[in-house]
Amino acid sequence: MSAVRNFFHAIRVRLGKLPKWAQILLWALAVLLVYLLPIINPPLLTTTDSDFASVLFSCAMYSLVAIGLNIVIGYAGLLDLGYVGFFAVGAFTVGVLSSAHGSIPLLIAFPIAMAVTLVSGVLLGAPTLRVRGDYLAIVTLGFGEIIRLVLLNTQWLGGASGIANIPSPPSWAIFEIPHITWQGLTAFVDLETTTTFLEFTVVDAVPFYWLALTLVLIVLFLDWLMQNSRVGRAWEATREDEDAAELMGVPTFRFKLLAFATGAAIGGLSGALFATRQGFINPDNFSIIYSVLFVAMVVVGGQGNRWGVVSAAVLLIWLPEKFRFLADGRYLLFGLALMALAIFRPQGLLPPKRSVRAKQAEEEEQEVLEEGTARV
Repeated sequence: MSAVRNFFHAIRVRLGKLPKWAQILLWALAVLLVYLLPIINPPLLTTTDSDFASVLFSCAMYSLVAIGLNIVIGYAGLLDLGYVGFFAVGAFTVGVLSSAHGSIPLLIAFPIAMAVTLVSGVLLGAPTLRVRGDYLAIVTLGFGEIIRLVLLNTQWLGGASGIANIPSPPSWAIFEIPHITWQGLTAFVDLETTTTFLEFTVVDAVPFYWLALTLVLIVLFLDWLMQNSRVGRAWEATREDEDAAELMGVPTFRFKLLAFATGAAIGGLSGALFATRQGFINPDNFSIIYSVLFVAMVVVGGQGNRWGVVSAAVLLIWLPEKFRFLADGRYLLFGLALMALAIFRPQGLLPPKRSVRAKQAEEEEQEVLEEGTARV
């Protein structure tokens, strides 16, 4: 693992020495490549047994979930096991406003869904964030299940049948983009399989993927701004030692509530995306197992590292689809891989810099102790 860490560190150092314009150009090319993935269908990445564009949309949507939950768990240190509740609130808010009891355009319904989930985060956090650790986890776990049961037993929200006929985002059919097909390592332009730019239809998930990816990039930028601001420093101080932060004048409860509400709003946005792509939702889409999956994304990626949790979200969604030909055997391999990761990489795939520095300091201290023992 140290060799891999040194390899990526060397790459970062080399990239950091490039001129600013070259770094911006590389980032722009990388983003363009990610946007074009469902068009070029790379042979090693594409999912042959599932629609690749739909898988990519799921990866982007769950990346949004992971970013929001990373604010709660990774930045503020609050163990939330009921995050699927906010996901459900966002989805049903869009369903109610645009289909079940109204016809509000999605461009307006999305911000309203975020506002509703933000308020629900405040209402849940205000009385519960005064407890810590396992007690907070139990309370949030109950919240997620309560939301599902309320949706299941409320006929105004569709009950067990849920809400159908949720509209897609408004379409602007501008031009068509042909896809790339591969025969071995040879690429061909497939003029019969095309994607109409910004035309949202049930049969083509590519525009939905572009929409979700755009939202992910915007949220990542806002997440970077927050982490590198006074708010991010307050979250870090609260996570490391809440009592010490309180003594230093940090209003920890206020910042914990802010983290909870911010994470809830992002969860609501991802739920809204899910609803408009599915076209229908019901309480079974929001079982408690999804909260476990969301937490796994943050833990596997590295708590506090935005790129780590995004990478974990993509892997946890893409890998089962890539190996779908193994049927149920893929879940056995998937579980074994997670166990190996927990044993050999407990800090996650891409741990935050603070964890890396702490690990290096621990290793250096251990080396010093071993040298001292050897001399004695």
